[in-house]
Amino acid sequence: MKRGKPLKRTKGVRPEQRRFLIYCEGACTEDQYFKGLRTDLRSLPVAICLGGEHGEPKSLVRAAIEHQERAPRSAGDRWTEYDEVWCVIDVEAPVPHDGLAAALKLARQHGVQVALTNPCFELWLLLHFKDISGYCTSAEAQRALERLDACGYSVDRKHLEYESLRAGHGQAEQRAQALRERATKGHADNPWTDVDRLVGRLRAARYGGRPGDRGRDGR
Repeated sequence: MKRGKPLKRTKGVRPEQRRFLIYCEGACTEDQYFKGLRTDLRSLPVAICLGGEHGEPKSLVRAAIEHQERAPRSAGDRWTEYDEVWCVIDVEAPVPHDGLAAALKLARQHGVQVALTNPCFELWLLLHFKDISGYCTSAEAQRALERLDACGYSVDRKHLEYESLRAGHGQAEQRAQALRERATKGHADNPWTDVDRLVGRLRAARYGGRPGDRGRDGR
C-alpha cells in the first residue's frame, strides 16, 4: 500500500506592522494614555513609538519632523522609517496657543498629522465617561476630570489609570464625532476633539487591512 505524501504544515504569515511615531504636548497624561493603549494593542500588527520631547505646538511638530528624518540613520531607532507621524496638541482655552496656526502649517508641509483637542487632552478622557457640550477652559476640563474620580486623574500630579478608560472608548468616539458634527469652526469650536481619529488609526490593525485603506481626513 502506497502511503500518501505527508501533509506540509504551512506557516502563518504575520501581517506587516504599521509603524506610528507620536509626539505629545503633555509629558504626563498623554504619555500615560498612549502607553496604556500601546499595551492594549500589543497583539495587533501596529508598533507605536512615543517621542521623548514635549512642549508648545510648533516645537513639538519640529521635533517630530526631525525624528522622522533622522530615523533611517539612527542606530537607536527600531525601524528605519515610520508609516505615520502624529502630534497630539491642545488648543488651550481661554487663550489659544499663539503658535498653533504656524504649527499646523508646518505639519501640513511635512506630512505630519495632528490630533487636536479644544481645550485640552483631558476633554478626550472626559468623553469616556460623560457627554460634554458646553464651553470649558483647560483648567475647568482638568478639574472636571479630577472630580469624576473615575480614572485616578489628579490635577496636581496628572496621574492616569488607563484601565478605567478601556470600557468607555466606544462612547468617547461617538461623543467626539458628535462634537465635530455640531462644530461650525472646526477645532476653533469648544469643546472639540479628534483624538479619536488617531486612536482609530491605531486600532484599525485589528481589521486585517492597512489603516490607510480606511481613509483619512488629514488637516
